[in-house]
Amino acid sequence: MSAALAFSLPRELEAAEPPEARGLERDAVRLMVARRGDGRIEHASFRDLPGFLRAGDVVIVNTSATVRAAIGARLEGGSRVRVHVSHPWLENRWVVELRAADGAAPYPSARAGLRLALDGDATLRLVAPTASGRRLWVADADRDLGAHIARHGTPIHYGYVAEPLALDAYQTAYALQPGSAEMPSAGRPFTPELITRLVAGGVLVAPVVLHTGVSSPERREAPFPERYEVPPPTARLVNDVHAAGGRVIAVGTTVVRALETVAGDDGAVAPGAGWTNLIVTAERGLRAVDGLITGWHEPEASHLRLLEAAAGEHLLRRCYREALAQGYLWHEFGDSQLVLS
Repeated sequence: MSAALAFSLPRELEAAEPPEARGLERDAVRLMVARRGDGRIEHASFRDLPGFLRAGDVVIVNTSATVRAAIGARLEGGSRVRVHVSHPWLENRWVVELRAADGAAPYPSARAGLRLALDGDATLRLVAPTASGRRLWVADADRDLGAHIARHGTPIHYGYVAEPLALDAYQTAYALQPGSAEMPSAGRPFTPELITRLVAGGVLVAPVVLHTGVSSPERREAPFPERYEVPPPTARLVNDVHAAGGRVIAVGTTVVRALETVAGDDGAVAPGAGWTNLIVTAERGLRAVDGLITGWHEPEASHLRLLEAAAGEHLLRRCYREALAQGYLWHEFGDSQLVLS
């Protein structure tokens, strides 16, 4: 597929609130299971996940915790905007995105030298656009911006979510290390009870960390460099599971990006940490990952190219047609998909 999958997403399929607000447990969202080997598609509930995995498989989760990364600000002329804080850069220097006050769209007039008065009386000054373009900017803060937004900010949310939600709504059951500007949402349907059932059935669970940056979903951009860590015990376990004939199931594109960053051509995984700029495509393929749990991605989103690497073009198109026809819900509070090789 030379370009990302294109389709029209009806507004009624955008999940505007967590499943709990719709009267569902986290693990009661829908799950589509697609097998690349025979092209079969099944419909289930996320809590049925243990029935699709085998003893000896390993589920790799991203234990990055979501932080408050959005904060209101006022421009020098008095206009209100919203600042999305992607990640730290250097001491008191951060990478940020400016958006309209309601967060609905990027702010179009960002420029070097622009000063912003953040809610809570902090000051931010744009220094220069990042090397990737003019959406993200390097900015100087007059104090520890991370501590400031933790106190005065809110979780990032986009237009399909009507009101800001509490930070707990954006955390997975296994979130440990704060650092993600946006929730690694593929893991949201997991509950402690579901994880216990997986382990009781002989499925292993192991962690990696990948701190997500801001996504600006309307831009259809490839992911920017992000911080990751694949610890030595996880690297060893992935290799041992493969040697024993088991499967490595990644929970989310963030886990795929972390594991594939440290995977050799033969699929062997080494421990590693730092920044990754890897973009996984069908042309590159997957080396360490045999299955993927994910949500439903925006039309033409770059993540669809990674999904093509997991599912293949034909099966991926069938899955998205089926999801649209069957009324699956999109975004971080929506339904899920399991792709198996």
